[in-house]
Amino acid sequence: MRQKPTVLGREVVAKSRLFTVEELQLRFANGVERTYERLANRGSGYGAVMVVALADAEHALLVEEYCAGTDDYQLSLPKGLIEPGEDVLVAANRELKEEAGFGARQLEHLTELSLSPGYMSQRIQVVLARDLYEERLPGDEPEPMRVDKVNLRELSSLAQHPQFSEGRALAALYLARDLLSQRGEFVL
Repeated sequence: MRQKPTVLGREVVAKSRLFTVEELQLRFANGVERTYERLANRGSGYGAVMVVALADAEHALLVEEYCAGTDDYQLSLPKGLIEPGEDVLVAANRELKEEAGFGARQLEHLTELSLSPGYMSQRIQVVLARDLYEERLPGDEPEPMRVDKVNLRELSSLAQHPQFSEGRALAALYLARDLLSQRGEFVL
């Protein structure tokens, strides 16, 4: 295993309500020194969760929300921050209720993903939710989210949809579909 670089210096160079930009001075094992910048976790960072919620054996729920990064309405999976002291599965169920108006009787942690590990320290927990029931909780969204469905057989088409661009969500859908297929619960 490779030796991680030595951190020579660490400094917060910018901070906002949502983001902290950190500059790292690093020395690699071969003696080369470089400066890296990254988006660092805010405070202690409790993490985030993304939910692949199955409406039935073939369809997952998508929500449509305004995304400031792309300045557009985008389709994605329900997701959000994990509250202090909150279990990952409890957070997934809460976010599903807040954003899509459904709870799940069956929740299973699938994996952890990062968005851009070269520039961001944030990670998101992917949870599979099944056996859904209607229940809505108030959330922090500024407007109601439209709920849509995607057929797990049509993920390559979803990747071409002009309102769907989140790579983590696409990866989570493929992972869930592959897991269900391996278990014999979904036939491709």
